[in-house]
Amino acid sequence: MTATWRELPAPAREIALAASEAVAAVQRRDPEEYDDAVATLAAANGAGLILGAVVRLLLEQTHPDGLDGDDIRTVLARAVRGAAEWQPTVDPHVMLVLLAGALGVYDPDDDETPPDRGELARHAPLLVADLLTGSGRPLADYLTAAFAEVERTERHD
Repeated sequence: MTATWRELPAPAREIALAASEAVAAVQRRDPEEYDDAVATLAAANGAGLILGAVVRLLLEQTHPDGLDGDDIRTVLARAVRGAAEWQPTVDPHVMLVLLAGALGVYDPDDDETPPDRGELARHAPLLVADLLTGSGRPLADYLTAAFAEVERTERHD
């Protein structure tokens, strides 16, 4: 990890490290390492917020002209197909919730069966890893930007 990670408070470093390990495990298709990293993400307060910001930043970079319904369907189908090759229990609904949440258009109160924290933590790195393939930048860049964005938002609230 870069020097920026050492400057983060311990809970943020834990999220950054677990997210990095989970995405690396996806890229290597290592189920044991993935399960370990996902367990850490599921237990970490704020991991969903950070991973949601990473997904949004990746979507913004990979679709600079914005996203329409066809783009969302393409991203969803590609991510689910890729994940299902080695994670057969991948749930397209959870992936859609992650996408909609990152875009700010998901309300869990409107969902009869909203995914739990563990399901979201299990699917988010799969989506992030898929989106990273088209970005040309390392995950660390997006994590740094996501933490900075959350910090700015918290200062203004």
